[in-house]
Parts: sequence; structure tokens; C-alpha cells
Amino acid sequence: MALPININDLLNKNKVESNRIEFKKSWNPVSVYHSICAFANDFDNIGGGYILIGVEEENGIAKRPVCGLPTEQLDAIQREIIGYNNLIDPYYAPRLSVEDVDGKQILVIWAPSGQDRPYAAPHDVTAKLKKPIYYIRYGTSSIEAKGEQLDELRDMANRVPFDDRGNPAIQLKDISTTLLRDYLVQINSRLANENITDNLPSILEQMNLLDGPSEKRTIKNVAAMMFCDNPEKFFPVTQVEIVTFPEGREGNPNNIIEAPVIKGPVPAMIQAALSYLRTNVIKENVIKQKNNERSIRFYNFPYQALEEAVVNALYHRDYKEREPVEITIEPDKISILSYSGPDRSISMEAIREAKALRSRRYRNRRLGEFLKEINLTEGRATGIPTIQTELKKNGSPAATIETDDIRSYFLIDIPCHPDFIWENVIASIMEKDLTTRQQQIIELIHDNQHITYDDLAVSLKVSRQTIFKEITILRKKNIIEHIGSRRRGDWIIINRHEIL
Repeated sequence: MALPININDLLNKNKVESNRIEFKKSWNPVSVYHSICAFANDFDNIGGGYILIGVEEENGIAKRPVCGLPTEQLDAIQREIIGYNNLIDPYYAPRLSVEDVDGKQILVIWAPSGQDRPYAAPHDVTAKLKKPIYYIRYGTSSIEAKGEQLDELRDMANRVPFDDRGNPAIQLKDISTTLLRDYLVQINSRLANENITDNLPSILEQMNLLDGPSEKRTIKNVAAMMFCDNPEKFFPVTQVEIVTFPEGREGNPNNIIEAPVIKGPVPAMIQAALSYLRTNVIKENVIKQKNNERSIRFYNFPYQALEEAVVNALYHRDYKEREPVEITIEPDKISILSYSGPDRSISMEAIREAKALRSRRYRNRRLGEFLKEINLTEGRATGIPTIQTELKKNGSPAATIETDDIRSYFLIDIPCHPDFIWENVIASIMEKDLTTRQQQIIELIHDNQHITYDDLAVSLKVSRQTIFKEITILRKKNIIEHIGSRRRGDWIIINRHEIL
């Protein structure tokens, strides 16, 4: 069997979390079956794991070149595994692949999350007395599940994520061999070398995309999400809708621009939505500094922040909900709305803080694995921190997150860089046919809301009486006003609030 992942990504722990990978210099069935059982139970819903036999590790890193295994030992290990699989209750068979690495051969055991969990394995598969024990992963170790952990593990029996469930409505003809091949080529899997058209059931089997008994196999939902040209056939209203309010939703709800609805497999929807935002929305500003060759560059919306937000919306949305992912663009923010909301294992406090949302249960764990393989998402619980980091680097305010008590939706607001908001305000104000001096007064008030008549007169090198006349005109045009006392009050640019 060939792996649906590149072997070097496993060796380098790229695209797969380190707690899902184990390196073993030699074959030790006792410890290996603890890990196989733990990966199959998938207590943290991380998607199972991989055990690489014939690879020595040092400080958690694979030593290269690998030590490898002799051919005769590889054959013997695989025969033993067939027998030991019968000792797991209920029966569970991991997937095996012999891989050529550094001129030697290693054995990769892929143990995906099992459909019939919880699983128990003997403490020692080689002993005569085989007491069954439930194993789970704890960090990078496989431990016995006890007490509350065991109770929760048993409670997970009927909680298979939606994307990992078989769907009788999905047929082989619905899977695009072109999309499937493109994916396998992109991740550099050996499966790309096979005749996918003639061997589609075998390829799907090797990718763990089939479910159910051998006499009645069904294709899993995630296969349609990734490799079907029209996934909305199985998940109605699976689409992205983008609308723009040039003057703001509240400023002028009738001035609206609707982009063509985006449909297709999940990666294609992500790429199309991001392409639209990059082409039609994202703008760059460059400020040249005095006595410094380096310019200051910033964007109205940093692309990396939007990328994470769009990916998160399509990764974590509930594909049973008949609602689109909505992207709303306004002068001061971009809002991305998806259904349903964050899992209840995430506290409302964490949602309000909008720093990191760590969940024990992922709605679409397999979809996340596929997206990570093609570099559309990173590690688990990294999306929101990445968004906030990119906004901070850009000089933008932090993003905010909103949901309701029943977690029916997830709304994230990505704020526009303040300088771009001010440019929109200035553009609106300039439509009122202002003189150069009046424009300068507005700029100075923008920089200092406490500025006085005398300060304005000094800055513009005119008399106080001239400033008074110009401000009177600006007030009559309903552009500015003064709040509070003359000495301690503030100037307010009225049009700014209309736009924001």
C-alpha cells in the first residue's frame, strides 16, 4: 500500500503534528500496539497517527540517514502484524506501507481514527495472559485510559465527525479523478503514479476514504468535499457569497455590489474567494521615511489574516447547515460569517478574548488534514493567533469574534488599517469642493482633536480670524463640529462617523 502523504513530510514532521508521529529504531510489538490502539481511539480527535519502524530518533527528530530494516525482517513484521491485529477488540487493522528512504527500507504503520472505538489491546501482545487495556495518546506518549478519561472514551463511540462518515448517496462517478490526481501530485504521494481511473476504489481505500463492511462500502463525506466538482449536490448551499457595501452596511444599505457566487470543492472555493479579495479589495500603502532608505509598507487588510479567516470558515463550518459562508466587505472591516458556531468545549471567555480557540472536538478533522497537506491551513488552534499576529504586524487593530449562546454561528471581523479608513473619509469629504486651506484644517484636526484656533493659525501661517472663517464654513457644510468647552473640548469630523 502506498501512503496518501509524502514520506519526507512524516520524517521531517511537516504538515502532521509531532504527537501523531512515532519513530522506532526496531520492531517492538508490545509498545507499537499500545500506540496503534491509542491512535485508533483518537481521544483528542487528532486523526490517528503514524509509526515509522526503522527510524532512530534523537530529541524527537529522525536521524538521517535512517537505519532501515532488512527485507526478510520487513516480511516477518508484516506477517506478525496480521496476527496481532486480531488481538485488538473490536478488530482493527492499521495500514502498512514499505517506503524507500536514504537507500534503505522502512515500515510505516498508519493508524487512522477507528470507526468502532473504543478499542482495547493487550498490555503485552506476545504474552500468554492478554489483559485488554484501553490506550489513549497523552502528548507524544500512549497511556492507559482510566477514570474520567475512560468514561469519556466510551462516550465517544457514537461521535464520528461528519466528514469522516460514509455517505451512501456519494457514488464513484461523483469523484473527479482529475481533482484526486492533482491533489496526489501536489503532495508528492506515490499514489499519483497509479492508474487512478481504473483503480479508483483501491485508491480511495488506501486513502481511508471508504467506510463500512467490505460487502457494502460507502464513500466518506470528506471525499466529496475535496474531490467532487459539485459538492453542493450532497451538502446543499455549500458556497461562498461575497458582498461589498462601499459606503458601509449602515451608511447606505442600498449601495451594494454582489460578486458571483463561489461553488466547487473546498480548496477551489478557498482559492477563488482569496483571489477575489486579493484582486478587488486588498490595497497597499507605501510611506517613504526621511533619512531612511527603507519604506514603511502596510495594507488595508493583510492577506495572511484574510487567508486564515477564509480557510477557518470553510474548514470548521457545519456542512449539514444549509447556509453559505458570507464575506461582507465594508470601508472599515471585512466580516466573515459561517454556520454553525464554535464547539462548546471552547469557553465564551476565550471567544471574547479572540486569542486562541482550542477545541477537543473538531467538526471536520479529516478535511483539516487534507487542507494542511496542500498548505491551506497550519496546525490545530493556530488560525486565530495567526490572524491576530498578522494584523498586529500590519499596524491594524485586533480582530473580534462573535457567536451566540447556542453557538449557531461564527462571525469574525477583520478591521481595516486606520490610515486606509482615513483615506476613505478624506475622499468623501473632498467631494464637497473644499479649498486647500479647508482640507489642511481637516487634516490637522484629524491628527489632533484638541487643536485650538491659535494652533491652527500658527500651523497654517494665517490669522486667527481667517481660521475662524474657514471653520465656520466647514461647520455649515456639516463636516466638523466641536464638542465640549472651548478649552477642553474636542473636534469631531462628522463625515468620518458617517462612513465608519
